[in-house]
Amino acid sequence: MRRYTRTLVAAALTTTVVAGTAGWASGNAQQAVTGAPVGAEAWRADGLPDPETTTPAGIAAFFAGLSPARQRELVRTHPSVVGNLDGVPLPLRYEANARTLGGRFAGRQVLASDPRGRGQVALVHGDLATAEQVAVVVPGSDIDAGNIRPLTDMAESLRRATHGRTAVIAWAGYTTPVGVGVDAATGDLAEAGAERLTRLVDGLAAVGAPEPSVFCHSYGSVVCGLAAHRLKAKDLVVLGSPGMRAANVGALGTSARVWAAKDPSDWIDRIPNVEFAGLGHGADPTDPAFGARRVPAADARGHDGYFAPGTDSLRTFAAIAQGDVR
Repeated sequence: MRRYTRTLVAAALTTTVVAGTAGWASGNAQQAVTGAPVGAEAWRADGLPDPETTTPAGIAAFFAGLSPARQRELVRTHPSVVGNLDGVPLPLRYEANARTLGGRFAGRQVLASDPRGRGQVALVHGDLATAEQVAVVVPGSDIDAGNIRPLTDMAESLRRATHGRTAVIAWAGYTTPVGVGVDAATGDLAEAGAERLTRLVDGLAAVGAPEPSVFCHSYGSVVCGLAAHRLKAKDLVVLGSPGMRAANVGALGTSARVWAAKDPSDWIDRIPNVEFAGLGHGADPTDPAFGARRVPAADARGHDGYFAPGTDSLRTFAAIAQGDVR
């Protein structure tokens, strides 16, 4: 009974926090962008593989059976599908997205771009085709195509810390919460994001990219927790995490190594680690009982400081990405 009472009190505190009474931003409810890419109806009408039911491996096999001329024709006639279809050869995706974006993100390698909702985008730092290591950075609240800089700064910082040897994908590929509101306290957006993240990583495997390390910041760690049992990743690294919707590493159902970082000044530490009536995301991944490997983060500052140059956390992230730690 005492434990049940503590859970109720923690749940009530969580509700109070997300309602904004602690002075943090209360977010607006978001509708997750899901389903096939823009232009899928015309694509299907041309007798092409269904983007929703064909696996990335199936898409890769389909494109491998096409002549170069036919591949380029599909880029011209269906750029919004080709650019967002996991399993399509990387150069074709970059070319297709350059067509749909015009001058936006000019000079960048755009792996995905979806204009719906607040907009989604995935930018590649480095060369995915030749990199010996790949990392994916999954963001938390407020990141979208119009507010991508905090995410790309993390990705670029990680790439520099590996001395350019790791290709890093800044993946704003799901509908994130806005502010710290009810969306951030529930798993709905994370569930939709987990589907997209899983397909992205399957697509990397389909085009021959190395198995990635996935770095999950804040609410992004909820996405990674829900995706973990299907995610073909060598490492899952969560930072500033409110929880992964799992009681411990074993409950994640993953063969990946799981790492966790939280610095002493991160406000996320004031969020109760409970999951009750759909609110909250469960155990703290940095709690020794959770079973994750601890990433040193004592010199990081705040909720967004884990990728700051010179920090122990960034040095460890780089070592993880490069496979230099066991």
